[in-house]
Amino acid sequence: MIQGLVCLIPTGVVIVCAYEAADSGLLSPELAAGIRRVKGVRRLGIRVGNWLTAEQGKRLLESTGANTLRSKRNRAMLSMLIGCGLRRGELLSLTMKSIQLREEHWVIADLIGKGGHIRTVPIPLWVKRTVDAWTWGIGSDSIPAGACVHPDHGAVPRV
Repeated sequence: MIQGLVCLIPTGVVIVCAYEAADSGLLSPELAAGIRRVKGVRRLGIRVGNWLTAEQGKRLLESTGANTLRSKRNRAMLSMLIGCGLRRGELLSLTMKSIQLREEHWVIADLIGKGGHIRTVPIPLWVKRTVDAWTWGIGSDSIPAGACVHPDHGAVPRV
């Protein structure tokens, strides 16, 4: 036997072995039930996928011009994604009425996110300013966040 040897076996593998051992009579049913109840180590905060660095986010925002209504909309949407950490679906489900001033801070109130969880998301001031620059050009505060922009008619809600 080797002293100090640590063996890392995924919890799921141990549970499957416990099922099989109990079925074949090698483990008592009580012991197998106890093994099945063991929870694995929670892995919170593990980043999966591709993430932008702060510098990459700044360059992405700088690449969008701010001279046309469409580019102002694109910049506002990117700002919401980067600055507030929204998911694409969360951004597209927003309306301008979702953005509220609460206790002297701008927030997205009662956002229904992943898994149906309701949360309130703070909006940094620089993000609010980009959204205001876009909505001021449109002249409306009741449009959905992902509205299309028609050059002659302003914002047109997606159908």
